[in-house]
Amino acid sequence: MAIRTILHYPDPRLRQKAVPVERVTPEIVKLIDDMAETMYAAPGVGLAATQIGETHRIFIVDTAAEDEPSNLMVFVNPEITNTEGSCVGPEGCLSFPGVNEDIKRAERVRVRALDRNGQTFELEADGLLSIAIQHELDHLDGVLMIDRVGMLKKRIIQRKMQKRSADAASG
Repeated sequence: MAIRTILHYPDPRLRQKAVPVERVTPEIVKLIDDMAETMYAAPGVGLAATQIGETHRIFIVDTAAEDEPSNLMVFVNPEITNTEGSCVGPEGCLSFPGVNEDIKRAERVRVRALDRNGQTFELEADGLLSIAIQHELDHLDGVLMIDRVGMLKKRIIQRKMQKRSADAASG
């Protein structure tokens, strides 16, 4: 396993649409393991393959509280098959360090995907898990949290991230 570099906005690779995984191979399993190690080291509750420069339709999520055992969930070729309700709540993103914004999402989702063994599963989710699934699936489609805020907040976030990028380049 290896900790990978997480891409930060405005890296153009974050806009790439991920391509479906034809089958879960040992290389895909190694990528999933690298993603888990990277997400936990960050630390975060979710990570899409596109956030580390990989174009596979894979994301992982672990929404267990700090005092609970890990509950890593792997989603290969995920698709949301149903949504219900609506909610607005704060979201952060490993590709937008230090940014938290209220984002409108479906309150409940039903998702179908393959697990790390290539087996199909379906899951109904609400709360943080529902939000994390929608957030990470957006990444696989090249959609970022900045796309889900108003123009003023978008400009503020863009400036903050550009300053962060310039500071990192000069320091």
